Amino acid sequence: MEFLTDPLQFGFMQNALVVAIVASVVCSLLSCWLVLMGWSLMGEAVAHSILPGVVLASLFGAPLAVGAFIFGMGAVLLIGGISTSTTLKRDTAIGIVFTTLFALGIVLISRAPSETHLQHILFGNVLGTSTADLLQVSGLGALIVIVLLTLRRNFVLLAFDRLHAVSLGMSPGRWSILLLMLLALTAVTALQTLGVILVVAMLVIPGATAAMLTRTFGPMLWISCSSAVLSAITGVYLSYWWDLSTSGCIVLAQSAQFGLAYLLAPRKGLISTWRRASAHPNRLVPNTAAGQSSSPAAT
Repeated sequence: MEFLTDPLQFGFMQNALVVAIVASVVCSLLSCWLVLMGWSLMGEAVAHSILPGVVLASLFGAPLAVGAFIFGMGAVLLIGGISTSTTLKRDTAIGIVFTTLFALGIVLISRAPSETHLQHILFGNVLGTSTADLLQVSGLGALIVIVLLTLRRNFVLLAFDRLHAVSLGMSPGRWSILLLMLLALTAVTALQTLGVILVVAMLVIPGATAAMLTRTFGPMLWISCSSAVLSAITGVYLSYWWDLSTSGCIVLAQSAQFGLAYLLAPRKGLISTWRRASAHPNRLVPNTAAGQSSSPAAT
C-alpha cells in the first residue's frame, strides 16, 4: 500500500496522475479511429507540427494551447492542399509539411529566451503540471470526449463505409476535417504529458492494442481506454519510485501491453496463429506472389 499511497502525499504527484489519466483517455479514444482509418501518420504529423506554435505562444505570452492548435490545423490544411493540388501522394505531403514545421520550431527555440525549455516541450513535463495546466487539459479533454462520443456513429460510418455515408447525405470531407480538428486538440491535450514527440505513441498504440484483441468497435473503445489509463498510472508510479522519465515510462507501459496482445491475442496473436498452423499443417491461404495459398494467417 505504501507503494500506492506515498506518492499521493505530494500535490505535484496528484496533478501528474490526473493529467496523465485525462490525456490517456482522450488519446486512446481518438486512437481507435486513427488506426481503423489508417491515419496514424497524420497523427504524427500534427503532433510534430505544433512545435512552432508552442514556441511562438510562449514568446508572446499566449496560452500554449492556442498556438499549438493554430499550427496543428495549419499543418492539416497544408497537407490537404499539397496532396490535392499536385500529383504527390498524401504520405509525401505529410513528410514535407511536418518536417518543415518541426524544423521551424527547432529554429525558433534556438532563438527563444532561456525560459523556453526544449526538453519540456519535446518530451513533456508531467511532474511540473500546475493547477492551471490541469484545468486546461481537463477542459479540452472533456470537450473532445463529448464530441467523439456524441458523434460516434457518424465517425464510425466515416471509418468503415464512406459510400454509405454519402448516400445518407453526409459529407465525408467535412467530417474528416472535424476529426482532424479533434486530432489537433488532442495533441494539445497530451502535450503537457508526453510532449510533441512521444504524443504519437499515445495516439497509435492503445488503438492498435485494442484492434488486436477485438473485432467490434464498442469493445475496442473500452479496451483502448483501459489500456491507456493503466499505462498512465503505471508510468507515473514507476517514474516516481525509480526516478525515470514519466513520459518514457508511460509509452513503454503501453508498448508492453501491445507486445502481450501481439503474442497472446486469442484470434490475431502470434501464438494462436502458430497453433492454428500446427493443427492444420496442410491448410493453404492466399499467396500474393503466386496467386495460390501458402499460409494459414490470412484465412
